[in-house]
Parts: sequence; C-alpha cells; structure tokens
Amino acid sequence: MDTTIKEPRVFDRMSALGDLARTRILVLLEQGDFTVSELVQVFQFPQSTVSRHLKVLSDDGWVTSRSSGTSRHYRVAADLDASARDLWGLVRPGVVAAGYTEEDIERARAVLSERRERSKEFFASAVHRWDSLRDDLFGADSELLPLFGMLDPTWTVADLGAGTGHFSARVAPFVGGVIAVDGSNEMLDAARLRLDGVANVELRRGELEQLPLCDGEADLAVLLLALHYVVDLPVVLREAFRALASGGRLLIVDMRLHSREAYREDMGHVWSGFDEDTLCGLSDTAGFCGFTYQPIPARAEASGPLLFVASATKH
Repeated sequence: MDTTIKEPRVFDRMSALGDLARTRILVLLEQGDFTVSELVQVFQFPQSTVSRHLKVLSDDGWVTSRSSGTSRHYRVAADLDASARDLWGLVRPGVVAAGYTEEDIERARAVLSERRERSKEFFASAVHRWDSLRDDLFGADSELLPLFGMLDPTWTVADLGAGTGHFSARVAPFVGGVIAVDGSNEMLDAARLRLDGVANVELRRGELEQLPLCDGEADLAVLLLALHYVVDLPVVLREAFRALASGGRLLIVDMRLHSREAYREDMGHVWSGFDEDTLCGLSDTAGFCGFTYQPIPARAEASGPLLFVASATKH
C-alpha cells in the first residue's frame, strides 16, 4: 500500500506567483492576449526576462499561447482549476495594491493602439488591391460561401442541367443530398470524376423536359446557366414544379437578354437570355408563386452577358 503523502497541487502553483513581475504579467493577460515584444513594451523588461516569466507561467498552467505567424500570443488560461482560481483570488488584490496595475494597463492600451494602427495602415495601403488579394487567398467566390450555410441541412437539392457537377460539389456538404441531372453522358462522366467520394450526390441521366425525379422528391431545384439550352420552357418549369415538394423553391441563374447571336452557333444556345416579364409569366403558368427577379451586378473580369437570379415557390 502506497503511504506516500502527496502535496496538494496548490503548493506547486504558489511558486509561480511568488514573483511580483510574473503576477503583474498575469494581471495584464487577464485583459487579452499579448506577444512577448508587446509585453516588453508594456513592462519595459528585457525580452529574456519576459520570456523567462512566461515560461514559468506556461509550465505551471497559468497562461496559454497561440501562434500567429512568427509570433506567439499569450493570455490567462481559461481552464484554471478551482484551487488555482482560489489562490489567484488571494494574490491578485495584493498585486493591484502594489500600484503598478493602472500604469501597466495604460501602457497596454498604447501598445494595442499601435497594433490597431498597423492593421489600419495595411488596409489603407491595400485598398486598391484588396479584392484581388482576397480572391488570391480565399477564392473568387469566397464572399458567397456563407450563403450555403443558410440552406436547410435536411434538404434534397435537384441540380438540373448539372454539367460537370461543379455546383453539386459545392452545395453537397451543406444539404442532405443532391440529385444531379444532365442529358449528356459526357457531362455526367466528367461530373462522376469530380464527385468521386461525395456520398450524398446521385447522378441521373435525363432531359429537363422529362426529369428523372419522383413527384415532390426535391426541396430546392436549381437551374444554373441551363435554361437557355432548353427548347420548351413551359414544360421544363412544369417538370421542376412537379419534382418539388410543397413549399419547395425554384432557383434560376441565367443570362439577361443580349444580342450575341454567335452564341447560338458556337455554343448551341436556344435562347438569348430572358427578361423578367417573360420568366414571371412562365413561372405563374407552371403553378409557382412569389416570383422574384434580381439582376446580378456585373463583374469586371467576366466577358459574357450579364446575369440574373430568379426564384419562385411551390405552395
């Protein structure tokens, strides 16, 4: 039987708090996170001294750190146990009473102000290249990604005219399932390669005028740059209506009316875009309600016709 008497953990923690400089640092780190160089500015200690004190506090679990580039940011540990919190509750008033805290916090405000100014200087210098910089870092459509989070995660989405499966791949992680429909075997082969390993996307071959979907099978039907290829618009919209569940929504993204007749010959376009009135009438005839039509702002890098987004609901 082990009869060794173990000292309570609180006695180990006492040694870390036995130095005024360390406790001053701890008081400040309650206010937020700071780097070593910022703490040097606040306390005007040598860097080696600050680093040594932080190591003691870190090793004893009083502070945690996170890396940011080449720097580390330190702050008070959020998961201090009850004995540590009680001990700090006894020590902290004495540290404050020593009279350093107010000056330390004032210097810290100046340091944080410098940090904010550096951020402002960056944005001021980057304003003319910010959009391209963000696109380079996060992708050209990064600002649209939060919209996927607004989708109901239980929905089944019908990607009508799915092509190579680009949209299906993007939306699949946010919904219950995707049914990707296309009439071209070649497009479906390309989509199959793109969607390899994406378990909740089902590829179905079929024409938009005769969708391979059961009545009410989808919660959202998307026609993304596909409608201008179909011959019989009323039939396609009626099919979309049939395939949607009650309360389901139709979403269309396509070209506004344009005069680029070469598209008919070069890319097989049947329609030279659509205007609001035409689509609204077709939507009403198909049984939809709540039709909306919104032009999408032009993008400088895009060479094609201007686009719109339209939606309607099946009640």
